[in-house]
Amino acid sequence: MKLKNDNTAYGLIARILHWFTFLILLIQLPLGMYLDNLEFSEFKLTVENIHIIIGLSIFYITLLRLLWKTYNVQPSSSSISKFQIIAGKATHWLFYITLLAITVSGILKLLLSGEEVNFIFFQKSIDYFNYDLADQFHVMHALSAYFLLIIFTIHLGAVVYHHIFQKDPILKRML
Repeated sequence: MKLKNDNTAYGLIARILHWFTFLILLIQLPLGMYLDNLEFSEFKLTVENIHIIIGLSIFYITLLRLLWKTYNVQPSSSSISKFQIIAGKATHWLFYITLLAITVSGILKLLLSGEEVNFIFFQKSIDYFNYDLADQFHVMHALSAYFLLIIFTIHLGAVVYHHIFQKDPILKRML
């Protein structure tokens, strides 16, 4: 298997980034929902720190995916209608935008609450507190996560449709 994409399939690096993002989101989304329902405690702070580190890891992986996507060819979609190609590209870009929005809103919620954010490579805090704005970013953070689930459902539905009904090789290109 090649490292880079070609006209027929995604390369090993694109596949690893795709499936690793999927697997880590399988942990992150339920963890965030669990965290949201915890009462304030030392345990909640520990879970929150894990959630932040995982979230920032997803953020960095998303940036890496965008860079990789920029410098790689996309496998051709000649057997797919123009509408489906546009819908697929829109869905993928919505994934990227939503993943970035989740992270940025989470970071802003923490910073505006007066917390120091561990960016893995460095830590940052600000001297400005705005709890009302922090609450709004928290709502945006949660709504973005729910929107991500909607996009995922659409994505999964499209994969199933193409694989079962269209019998085209879209799924094989990513496995």
